[in-house]
Amino acid sequence: MYQKLTIIGNLGNDPDARYTDGSGDSMVCNFNIATNRVYYKDNKKEKDTVWFRVSAWGKLAEICNEHLSKGDLVQVEGIMRPPNIWNTDEGEPRCNLEMKADKVLFLKLSGNNSGGGSQVSPDDDDFI
Repeated sequence: MYQKLTIIGNLGNDPDARYTDGSGDSMVCNFNIATNRVYYKDNKKEKDTVWFRVSAWGKLAEICNEHLSKGDLVQVEGIMRPPNIWNTDEGEPRCNLEMKADKVLFLKLSGNNSGGGSQVSPDDDDFI
């Protein structure tokens, strides 16, 4: 069996990168992506937002950490991790949706990295 998840959305914060060992060889970069769905119900415009916590590893993590920032529009391809489900103090159910990125496509970058909204495409097999 095989699973593959593709999401398109905006970064909710700047990426958070760190090295997983003391040698500085293995980087992980975490960021949150908000995906939005707009629909009409009873002639009223409705909007659902679903948040995903994304982790990128190795060279892909370095590229994401260097080029991404809050608000950027990206497409992420990867695998879904089992969700973390809990209840708030008020009894409301909550869930964290997490995925491990295999590929990241920069659709529109904000700030100084944008180059006029152009796509960043380093020469890397792990990057699209």
